[in-house]
Amino acid sequence: MVNDTQILNNGYPMPNIGLGVYKITDEEMETTVQTALEAGYRAFDTAYFYGNEQALGKALRNSDTPREDLFITSKLWNDFQGYNNTLAYFNASLERLGLDYIDLYLIHWPW
Repeated sequence: MVNDTQILNNGYPMPNIGLGVYKITDEEMETTVQTALEAGYRAFDTAYFYGNEQALGKALRNSDTPREDLFITSKLWNDFQGYNNTLAYFNASLERLGLDYIDLYLIHWPW
Protein backbone atom coordinates (compact mmCIF):
# COMPACT_ATOMS: atom_id res chain seq x y z
CA MET A 1 0.00 0.00 0.00
CA VAL A 2 1.31 3.44 -0.94
CA ASN A 3 0.74 5.08 2.42
CA ASP A 4 2.36 2.42 4.64
CA THR A 5 4.96 3.95 6.94
CA GLN A 6 8.10 3.04 8.82
CA ILE A 7 8.88 4.53 12.19
CA LEU A 8 12.27 6.20 12.24
CA ASN A 9 14.65 5.95 15.22
CA ASN A 10 13.35 9.28 16.50
CA GLY A 11 9.76 7.96 16.52
CA TYR A 12 8.74 9.97 13.46
CA PRO A 13 6.75 8.09 10.80
CA MET A 14 8.04 8.13 7.22
CA PRO A 15 6.05 6.75 4.28
CA ASN A 16 7.59 3.73 2.58
CA ILE A 17 6.92 5.11 -0.90
CA GLY A 18 7.10 8.67 -2.15
CA LEU A 19 6.95 10.55 -5.40
CA GLY A 20 10.16 12.11 -6.68
CA VAL A 21 9.40 15.22 -8.69
CA TYR A 22 12.67 15.45 -10.63
CA LYS A 23 11.97 16.77 -14.15
CA ILE A 24 8.31 17.49 -13.44
CA THR A 25 7.66 20.92 -14.93
CA ASP A 26 5.83 23.70 -13.17
CA GLU A 27 2.97 23.26 -15.65
CA GLU A 28 2.67 19.54 -14.88
CA MET A 29 3.10 19.77 -11.11
CA GLU A 30 -0.48 20.53 -10.05
CA THR A 31 -1.98 17.59 -11.97
CA THR A 32 0.86 15.26 -11.00
CA VAL A 33 0.56 16.03 -7.28
CA GLN A 34 -3.23 15.79 -7.32
CA THR A 35 -3.09 12.42 -9.07
CA ALA A 36 -0.45 11.17 -6.62
CA LEU A 37 -2.49 12.31 -3.62
CA GLU A 38 -5.58 10.59 -5.00
CA ALA A 39 -3.51 7.40 -5.39
CA GLY A 40 -2.48 7.61 -1.72
CA TYR A 41 0.96 9.16 -1.93
CA ARG A 42 1.85 11.33 1.04
CA ALA A 43 5.62 11.64 0.57
CA PHE A 44 7.14 13.98 -1.99
CA ASP A 45 10.83 14.36 -2.79
CA THR A 46 12.26 17.50 -4.36
CA ALA A 47 15.57 19.38 -4.32
CA TYR A 48 17.06 22.78 -4.97
CA PHE A 49 18.63 21.30 -8.10
CA TYR A 50 15.25 20.28 -9.56
CA GLY A 51 14.13 23.90 -9.75
CA ASN A 52 10.54 23.01 -8.89
CA GLU A 53 10.24 23.43 -5.12
CA GLN A 54 7.95 26.42 -5.57
CA ALA A 55 5.60 24.54 -7.91
CA LEU A 56 5.49 21.53 -5.58
CA GLY A 57 4.70 23.71 -2.58
CA LYS A 58 1.93 25.49 -4.45
CA ALA A 59 0.39 22.19 -5.60
CA LEU A 60 0.48 20.82 -2.06
CA ARG A 61 -1.08 23.98 -0.62
CA ASN A 62 -3.83 23.81 -3.27
CA SER A 63 -4.69 20.26 -2.28
CA ASP A 64 -7.16 19.26 0.42
CA THR A 65 -4.51 17.17 2.18
CA PRO A 66 -3.48 18.62 5.55
CA ARG A 67 0.23 19.45 5.83
CA GLU A 68 0.63 17.19 8.85
CA ASP A 69 -0.36 14.21 6.68
CA LEU A 70 2.49 14.88 4.24
CA PHE A 71 6.19 13.99 4.36
CA ILE A 72 8.31 16.43 2.36
CA THR A 73 11.97 15.86 1.54
CA SER A 74 14.28 18.37 -0.09
CA LYS A 75 18.00 18.30 -0.65
CA LEU A 76 21.03 20.56 -0.39
CA TRP A 77 23.18 20.73 -3.49
CA ASN A 78 26.74 19.56 -2.82
CA ASP A 79 28.32 22.92 -3.72
CA PHE A 80 26.42 24.61 -0.87
CA GLN A 81 27.66 22.51 2.03
CA GLY A 82 28.95 24.11 5.22
CA TYR A 83 27.07 25.26 8.28
CA ASN A 84 26.09 28.78 7.19
CA ASN A 85 25.40 27.79 3.58
CA THR A 86 23.27 24.86 4.68
CA LEU A 87 21.15 27.09 6.91
CA ALA A 88 20.73 29.64 4.13
CA TYR A 89 19.79 27.08 1.48
CA PHE A 90 17.50 25.19 3.87
CA ASN A 91 15.64 28.41 4.61
CA ALA A 92 15.51 29.24 0.90
CA SER A 93 13.99 25.81 0.17
CA LEU A 94 11.50 26.30 2.97
CA GLU A 95 10.51 29.67 1.50
CA ARG A 96 10.24 28.33 -2.05
CA LEU A 97 8.07 25.47 -0.83
CA GLY A 98 5.97 27.89 1.20
CA LEU A 99 5.91 25.47 4.12
CA ASP A 100 6.48 25.85 7.85
CA TYR A 101 8.78 22.83 7.96
CA ILE A 102 10.52 20.19 5.86
CA ASP A 103 10.35 16.65 7.20
CA LEU A 104 13.70 15.49 5.82
CA TYR A 105 16.59 17.54 4.45
CA LEU A 106 19.45 15.66 2.82
CA ILE A 107 22.76 16.39 1.12
CA HIS A 108 21.99 15.69 -2.53
CA TRP A 109 25.28 14.03 -3.36
CA PRO A 110 27.18 13.53 -0.07
CA TRP A 111 30.42 12.31 -1.68
